[in-house]
Amino acid sequence: MNNEQRTLRIYNTLSGKKENFEPLHAGHIGMYVCGPTVYSDVHLGNCRTFTSFDVIYRYLLNLGYTVRYVRNITDVGHLLDDGEDRMSKGARMSHLEPMEVAQKYTVGFHDMMRIFNTLPPSIEPRATGHIPEQIEMVEDILKNGYGYEKNGSVYFDVAKFAAANPGVYGQVSGRILEDLISESRENLKKQDEKNNPADFAIWMKASDEHIMRWKSPWSVGFPGWHLECSAMSTKYLGKQFDIHGGGSDLKFPHHENELAQNVGACNCIPARYWMHANMLLLNGRKMSKSEGNTIMPEQLFTGDSPFISKGYSPMVIRFFMLMAHYRSTLDITDDALLAAEKGYRKLMETWRILKGIDAGSAPYDGSESATDRAVLQLIEDAYRGMDDDFNTAIAMASLNEVGSYVHKYVNKQIDAGELSPWVIERLKTVFDAFIGDILGLYDDANGAADDGTMDKLMNLILDIRMQARTQKDWPTSDKIRDVLADTGITVKDGKEGVSWSKG
Repeated sequence: MNNEQRTLRIYNTLSGKKENFEPLHAGHIGMYVCGPTVYSDVHLGNCRTFTSFDVIYRYLLNLGYTVRYVRNITDVGHLLDDGEDRMSKGARMSHLEPMEVAQKYTVGFHDMMRIFNTLPPSIEPRATGHIPEQIEMVEDILKNGYGYEKNGSVYFDVAKFAAANPGVYGQVSGRILEDLISESRENLKKQDEKNNPADFAIWMKASDEHIMRWKSPWSVGFPGWHLECSAMSTKYLGKQFDIHGGGSDLKFPHHENELAQNVGACNCIPARYWMHANMLLLNGRKMSKSEGNTIMPEQLFTGDSPFISKGYSPMVIRFFMLMAHYRSTLDITDDALLAAEKGYRKLMETWRILKGIDAGSAPYDGSESATDRAVLQLIEDAYRGMDDDFNTAIAMASLNEVGSYVHKYVNKQIDAGELSPWVIERLKTVFDAFIGDILGLYDDANGAADDGTMDKLMNLILDIRMQARTQKDWPTSDKIRDVLADTGITVKDGKEGVSWSKG
């Protein structure tokens, strides 16, 4: 597949419509996706967002583009709405230094991404490694008149920026300025210092108890949350690049303020296409820890949750996430997961059957049967689905329909001549490309991927079991052991620690 042969359309949040994708530089794409804040375990919503952009990355590569994919790590402490520093809070709760917290949860994030079989980004910059670039951007914003300093902190002047750049502030979220001012999460922070409630910090003076701090021309402090992505995307992708992505929860304030900072610093909108993955629901409701309506990734694997009847493999969960378009909400229910497991097994069975068919090597002779044409149309539909704003739901539905023809062929329900050898070979190529390269799935019936995913998954599960045993939560510990036993995995507790074996 070649990028010159297809027309890719992307829904651009800035315009609110699908647009034909045209990269700034032919054959090359710069893509920035906001990464995790590493002060706690990665949650399932993050996993969906990064899985969605993994498929987007994979499809761009499949089209033949050279892609520089930048995904940051936020390891600078930023204030919560109650004024507490995120990294300090994580450090206090884990009895660790802030950078130990960052390293611990960065490693955990990487492990989870490998478990879900996501490709690593081209560059993964850390916010703490780019303080000079962030200070330089603050200086540029001040020089252009869009910032002001108060008591050692520097704020972005939203009203002045909006007046000088009509229609820019509010483009990402699609809201008018007055609504954004009233809804701003920043309203709870340093109101006495700001000229306007909507103004946001681009540099904050550190209080005495604030652990993470750096010297700047204005104070010993730390950069604003929105600033790091502006600085790092500019450093690695330039003042203008192709795609900026993240979860829909980042539209405001993060992406709105990020875009304003870039325009304020260099008078240019950084990304031409802004993409946002939608949220996950749990039984029709927004996930919330405070309401007890939440589930973590590892609970989906082990089944240790009142919301599900059993554990599911990472590939089933990934398949489930791809059953819906990335811009659609996705509702996690036990019935939906069971259906996803059935669909995943069916797709893998079709893939295995195709690999085992020896249809001969008869070349295309110019003739096509009705079955050939139907199958070729389904292949085209799968690619058209991906071309239409990366619609994995359409692509997977088309592949599933192809599977019905493959099963009829091997069960001799259609004449052998109805499915030409060259079409079968085409199907083999397409399924390899879609399942392995684009959708990022593998057949877990034949074991996990060769990158140690199974070991990492088992280590995660056994860590959860060890925590349960430490807390004397014997029912949970026993349940994990029994569920693993049902899948053919034996867990042994010994003096040297816990070990496991399969078969």
